[in-house]
Amino acid sequence: MFRIDRRSLRFRLLTWLGGVALIVVGITWLLHGILLHDLARDFLGDRLRQEAEHTLQRLRQGQLLPPTWLDSSNPASQVFHHLYVVELDGDITTSHPRWLAPLKPYLNGDDDTLVDVEWGDQRLLVYRRTFSFGGHTGVLLIGEDFAQVEAGLATLHWWVGGIAGLLLALLATLNLVAVNRGLRPLSWLQRQLDELQSGNRERLHLGTPSELDDLVAQLNRFMDDHDKRLRRSRESLANLSHALKTPLAAVTQVLRGSRPIDSERRIKMLHRLEDMHSQLEAELRRSRIAGPYAGQRTVIRRETEQLIDMFDALYPDKSFHLEVAPMVETSVNVERLDFTEMLGIVLDNAGKWSKRDVRCCLEMAASLTITVEDDGPGVPPDEIPQLGRRGMRLDEGRPGHGLGLSILRQLVGQYTGSLHFQASSLGGLRVVITLPEA
Repeated sequence: MFRIDRRSLRFRLLTWLGGVALIVVGITWLLHGILLHDLARDFLGDRLRQEAEHTLQRLRQGQLLPPTWLDSSNPASQVFHHLYVVELDGDITTSHPRWLAPLKPYLNGDDDTLVDVEWGDQRLLVYRRTFSFGGHTGVLLIGEDFAQVEAGLATLHWWVGGIAGLLLALLATLNLVAVNRGLRPLSWLQRQLDELQSGNRERLHLGTPSELDDLVAQLNRFMDDHDKRLRRSRESLANLSHALKTPLAAVTQVLRGSRPIDSERRIKMLHRLEDMHSQLEAELRRSRIAGPYAGQRTVIRRETEQLIDMFDALYPDKSFHLEVAPMVETSVNVERLDFTEMLGIVLDNAGKWSKRDVRCCLEMAASLTITVEDDGPGVPPDEIPQLGRRGMRLDEGRPGHGLGLSILRQLVGQYTGSLHFQASSLGGLRVVITLPEA
């Protein structure tokens, strides 16, 4: 059984196009009838005006005596094409006496006009012409049967309606062909998606139309992001396998051995386990990176204030200061956990190394700029380029394993941002993170 899918784009387009075509053709047909009627009325009215001028000339030539063709007793007046009524000095002469009663009221008036007169089933188009010459005044009425003209116009109008109906059917057929051809790129896109799902295609490609370029580009970006996440997960598993295999084997060998575990060996095992824990935590943090296509936004000021409060409690002997520009009241296209991870790494690093003060500044223009600086010992200028390298630690005197800044650099790169390390005016390190708003 044939079923109409009302949610189909093809059905909606055909419905709208068909409805618009029906309205346009219908209005055009109605206007044709109105304009055709008015055109015929104006044409007959102009002809009646010319006939009135000719009749008045004949009356003047007849020295104000009604000619024989205006006399109702003359048989020729009964078959004459026009109807005449003449009032001259109070005397009325007509070519059709039976029309005198309905036409008599139109003898009163001083203006020349065209009027429609209906009497029974008949309808006349009558032109009234007032005249005066030789001290005499009068009124001339000239009429013509308009019913026959209207019948012909109605027949013509319905013929035009039939032709318009055929044109409408042809237009509907052409609309169907045009819609099917216009929706063909969607079928191509569907086939490409099927090929993508079956593994026969790596990316979507569509030459036309240009309206689908953004959609295809967006789908390709989502697939790129999916590939990045998959690659990052595999890299994390490989890193964990490589980093944990040797320490686990060493710890297992010690535990299985018969040699007693003294305090020195216990400390070494503890360090190995702590390294394993740190490596595991770092890789888990990397695997949680959502990226810019997660479809989430973060209220920057609110999240920053919550982090500042948390680090104030974590480092009670340090003072964290927050400076927010007026334009940072809105949200940005950064996933919330990614943002808290980025800013948390920088604030935690500043809290560890600062003597007393840590300053955080937020600015928003074309991009979001986060600046964190401390009053700690800082980093020598020749060692600043090494910051953020994976596993690189410049000082063993603080807890940590040198993985935080590496994760920070990777997070900022996911959002096509920039990360800069500089010497701070407070004496310590200055970290500047710039993230595009879109």
